[in-house]
Amino acid sequence: MTGRENAQQPTRPSPFAVLTAAVFAVLLLWFVYSVAEVLLLLFIAALFALYLGAVIDYLQERHRVPRVAGLLAALVITSIGVTAVGWLVLPPVARQTQALITALPGQIQVWMASLRELTAEYPLLAAVLPPERLSEQLSGLAQNAGQYAAGLFPVVFDTLHFLINGISVLVMGIYMALRPEVYRDGIVSLAPPVHRELVRDILADLARSLRAWIGGQMLAMVFLGVLTWIGLEILDVPFALAFGVFTGVLVMVPFFGTLISTLLPALFVLGSGGVWHAFLVVLLGLVVHLIEANFVHPLIMERRVHLPPVLSILSVLVMAELLGAVGLLVAVPVLATVMVITRRIYVHRLLEGKGFRRFVRDTPSEIRLPEGTLRLGTAGVSIPAVLEEAGAAPR
Repeated sequence: MTGRENAQQPTRPSPFAVLTAAVFAVLLLWFVYSVAEVLLLLFIAALFALYLGAVIDYLQERHRVPRVAGLLAALVITSIGVTAVGWLVLPPVARQTQALITALPGQIQVWMASLRELTAEYPLLAAVLPPERLSEQLSGLAQNAGQYAAGLFPVVFDTLHFLINGISVLVMGIYMALRPEVYRDGIVSLAPPVHRELVRDILADLARSLRAWIGGQMLAMVFLGVLTWIGLEILDVPFALAFGVFTGVLVMVPFFGTLISTLLPALFVLGSGGVWHAFLVVLLGLVVHLIEANFVHPLIMERRVHLPPVLSILSVLVMAELLGAVGLLVAVPVLATVMVITRRIYVHRLLEGKGFRRFVRDTPSEIRLPEGTLRLGTAGVSIPAVLEEAGAAPR
């Protein structure tokens, strides 16, 4: 074996280098897990910056507004919209929600009476759903409804913590929307030079996907909330506005949000309105969600975000386990981010063999064939294409 062949053989990494890399990876994962809540705030700020950036880009392209003026306009428009919605919707929703919590114990008693009638008629059902045990659980849930709500949204009840997190998200989002190239170029500069073009493409793909998700969520929330509210008013369901807002908020939680927002008002009218009334409420929820899923959502998404349903449900379960209730709200955008990175790096670059490095030749390459020598310029012609062309040429 010649010295040249020895030089071409890849060198194996030393055990010390492998151990160092493994320890560094474990420490990095532990650090990320320790600051997961802070990273979650950064991710929410990035989503807010993408929303502001979409408004700013629209004003720049259509009306040639400077970026600073566009940012101010986006903040003013957002503030007016949030204030108007809060002024119109929050007071009646707060009153209906309070009345709903107050009426919940009596409604549970109606449910238990219906359940006792069913268990008396069908003894097998009593073995599956013991009325006494279920009554104790539901009574405890009704008596501690406020505590459960506080446990579901703990950040709302800790005013100081909520204000600090909210202001931090707003300020970070504004800074990122004002000069996005600073943070984008900073992330790109962390990659090796041969990979920077790939990182830049991935960031652009992520921005497009997450912007599509933000637009889709905003439209879906308004569409589902308003349509559910109108439908429940027509069906004479109590607290229709509260249930409509609840449905709009739960759009952000795939599958589980649809299930809860459809079944909850149906269960509420089951005791007073009967099975037929509850069936109509469930039918209304199914029709509204089918219209949103098949017409509204694809229209705004423009087929940019492809999330399989099983992975969406799995992401909700994982984020709820890791970050609690707040993780439910960002489960889908986190999944969209992971899908884009996996597709661009693992699938395209590793599995499909496109590789990571870009080879640039300043001088022509030569391929020696029995028939002669072929010279490759710098026009981007691949070697396999040249060989195929040479093999097909008449001799």
